[in-house]
Amino acid sequence: MSVSAKPNKRPSNPNFSSGPCAKHPGWTPDALKGAMVGRSHRAKPAKARIQEVSDRSRAILGLPDDYHTGIVPASDTGAMEMAMWSMLGARGVDMLAWESFGSGWVTDVVKQLKLEDIRTLDANYGELPDLNDVDFDRDVIFTWNGTTSGVRVPNADWIPNDRAGLTFCDATSAVFAMDMDFSKLDVVTYSWQKVLGGEAQHGVLILSPRAVDRLESYSPPWPMPKLFRMTKGGKFNASIFNGATINTVSMLCVEDALDALKWVDGIGGRQETVRRSEANLKAIADWVEATDWVDFLAVDAGTRSCTSICLTIIADWFVELPDDGQAGVAKRMVTLLDEAGVAYDIGAYRDAPPGLRIWGGATIETSDLEALCPWLDWAYEQVLSEQ
Repeated sequence: MSVSAKPNKRPSNPNFSSGPCAKHPGWTPDALKGAMVGRSHRAKPAKARIQEVSDRSRAILGLPDDYHTGIVPASDTGAMEMAMWSMLGARGVDMLAWESFGSGWVTDVVKQLKLEDIRTLDANYGELPDLNDVDFDRDVIFTWNGTTSGVRVPNADWIPNDRAGLTFCDATSAVFAMDMDFSKLDVVTYSWQKVLGGEAQHGVLILSPRAVDRLESYSPPWPMPKLFRMTKGGKFNASIFNGATINTVSMLCVEDALDALKWVDGIGGRQETVRRSEANLKAIADWVEATDWVDFLAVDAGTRSCTSICLTIIADWFVELPDDGQAGVAKRMVTLLDEAGVAYDIGAYRDAPPGLRIWGGATIETSDLEALCPWLDWAYEQVLSEQ
């Protein structure tokens, strides 16, 4: 077959990685020049910077006044582990898994915490479990957005206000990009490296009053590492959520997160970051609608992620290839786009079906995604001509 020439227009920013994600438009290293480097993170001005990150985050997200927000070690993973090890075991647990990270939480609870009363509600990549099957007399653990599958829950309407158990939500690729009803969520975790385009390593943990009650009324039977301890003398240690972090934080990362939050404020707050993310999804959706070789991995249009946009190749010749052949084709496309300097790091997650994963969070300009789509067609035609 004849292969089309390379498109003339290129994305201005080729960074479409799903984490760490692109910095916000206009970012330069000068954003870090005010960082409190060389100072103790417990010094008054440094602690004030840390607290400002939490305060700005609370305001932008519109958290209830009685919720607590803290910066914790080890990114979103650390925040989720901290919450699960500190609070699980008081009730049975329903765990929802439809992609790699949700399945990882199942593994931790089953094989590490070894709880006895666990129900796993799972689904294949591209689908959601039946949310009507969830029992809210139990604790419930789920990801709001499946970062490796591109499938998100449609809303929080399936979560009752009068639940007896706690809801644990891994929101790392959803928060700041999707409308979330935090009153339905008792434990929320995320990291700065996703929609904010911040630096990796530190996590954010949000707790409702019900989660605090659990910490004060229940002590797990297993040893608790220092990094996970949120109580002192049987009472909630609120200082951790008021600038006095458990361990040393990077003041460079704190400064970068603060810069990202100021950018969000400057463009119109969470309403605008949600709008930008949804506009990015629409740009890809319009192209998919007009393209016969590709489709979303998400089966239901109402569950398509606007951040971790996962695509699968549906052409007959591709579907007929063995699994390793499909993976090879997808990797070849990713390599061509990388070598052309138009898209970096857009391969599907290693545990996901072969395909593409393109970040569409708020730091991505819609015009860059529109410029990328013809390049995706070009890469596909290149690979097809090689078969």
